[in-house]
Amino acid sequence: MSHFSYQNGVLCAESTPLAAIAEEFGTPTYVYSKAALVKNFSAYADACKSAGRDADSALVCYSVKSNSNLAVLNLLRQLGSGFDIVSGGELLRVLAAGGAPDKIIFSGVGKTRDEMQLALSHDILCFNVESIPELHRLNEVAAEMGKRAAISLRINPNVDAKTHPYISTGLKENKFGIAYDDALATYRIAASLPHIAVVGIDCHIGSQLLDDAPLLEAVDKLIELVDQLAAEGIAIHHVDIGGGLGIAYDDQQPVAVGAYLARLFARIDQWRATSHAGTPIKVMFEPGRSIVGNAGVLLTEILYLKDGAAKNFAIVDAAMNDLMRPAMYEAWHGVQPALLRDAPSKTYDVVGPVCESGDWLARSR
Repeated sequence: MSHFSYQNGVLCAESTPLAAIAEEFGTPTYVYSKAALVKNFSAYADACKSAGRDADSALVCYSVKSNSNLAVLNLLRQLGSGFDIVSGGELLRVLAAGGAPDKIIFSGVGKTRDEMQLALSHDILCFNVESIPELHRLNEVAAEMGKRAAISLRINPNVDAKTHPYISTGLKENKFGIAYDDALATYRIAASLPHIAVVGIDCHIGSQLLDDAPLLEAVDKLIELVDQLAAEGIAIHHVDIGGGLGIAYDDQQPVAVGAYLARLFARIDQWRATSHAGTPIKVMFEPGRSIVGNAGVLLTEILYLKDGAAKNFAIVDAAMNDLMRPAMYEAWHGVQPALLRDAPSKTYDVVGPVCESGDWLARSR
């Protein structure tokens, strides 16, 4: 993480020593680099500009579930980001951060009536609908409010993202989206509902993808569906590719954002030129991890060093509730001291104070 580095043996966030932050604010605490956030978001914005896309033909909607810190949301809003939300609470946080409702898309398999009403009352850009029952409920809620709800259907393209099963979302056995084989029939239902306005198509196949081949495969399937829908008179105005690009936690080599988007836009532009007389279509993205994943650290203090015959434990004041990923699916995160010391090294498991054996942050470090 280039914005978190040692300066004269002191680990700094940009130019600020993390030890000084701990002294002032206590631990555990999260520390974010504004410069890293700007750099990561700009990778998407710059790639869109390089492909000749403006605000009307491309929209980056930051995935709020990745990190809903208000300062993070406010900064991304200033940079021009839209937002992908999955709850009414996330909608309220985006609005509190000054986010524009007409740049908000609402995803998630379990939207409630109250959440639908809240989103419709703010005239958000679009709902990503994930089931036929949800479609009918949204139509009912919109009718009660005298509105039409703009929707995309989230399509499950049955593409293997080749990632951890807990963050794979594009296979037919996953709970997300409309099965690919049911997509046309579901769009016909959506188009027939009086308080539903079909505007787009959406997919999101998983997270922490290091290769863009599965993403491009999913895009090809969406393209095929858009053409079939056009033949039936159902117009699609935007294609939402979702998110999923991974980051390097250790020695991984993820695909670069710019390289991925260049290939994606080239494919979409060729399709529109070949099949739609060059008529453009808006492209949307839902990145999260690739914007915030390497832009922050969890700052924690060692409470006790507990040495044993079988295992050594470094007991810290942060816990699984502060960083859930290791306990949930054995995710690897780097661990670094705030101050470098010239002393013999020793191997420890880094564990928290929660009364669960699964409360660990790192093993054998």
